[in-house]
Amino acid sequence: MKQVEVSILGQAYTLGCPEGGEDLLARAVSAVDSEMTNIRNGGKVKARERIAVLAALNLAYQIAEQAQPKGGPATSPVTGDVDVDELLRRIDAALADDGQLL
Repeated sequence: MKQVEVSILGQAYTLGCPEGGEDLLARAVSAVDSEMTNIRNGGKVKARERIAVLAALNLAYQIAEQAQPKGGPATSPVTGDVDVDELLRRIDAALADDGQLL
């Protein structure tokens, strides 16, 4: 396993990467960094952990959306039908008081 240093939202991370997987990891890191930067730059969310959760949900939604037949409902391969808007509302409510995380 190769060690690769990356930067996400200005923070350095050392990640394990299988030989030959560097390009795929670089694309994944770029997608996560871009999504987190967009959320942070939106100005409403400042806590790093909350930004990470929202970015993960956005990316997971995009993956689920790409995997579904056109015009069909968004579904999770693990849980079946998922109302993403409701899930985001619940996460927002649970994290509403997390402004002290940073």
